[in-house]
Amino acid sequence: MPCARKSKETGPEDLEKKILGLLKGASAPMGCGEVAKALNVQVAQVMAKFRSMKTKGLVESPEKGKYIITEEGRKQA
Repeated sequence: MPCARKSKETGPEDLEKKILGLLKGASAPMGCGEVAKALNVQVAQVMAKFRSMKTKGLVESPEKGKYIITEEGRKQA
């Protein structure tokens, strides 16, 4: 029986790690659209992930619609 192929889609944990990595290297707060474009994913996915990450304390929003990584987020990145 052949091995199951792994989906090419980005899983939720993978997307979280990619967002944290991107924010870690960012020089300024980033919006959902910027992150989605940089990671080649849908804006809706990024928006949902940011809500979850904010609840976990991995990101914060210094201004409406923009996000930065927290110290906790840096530990997870």
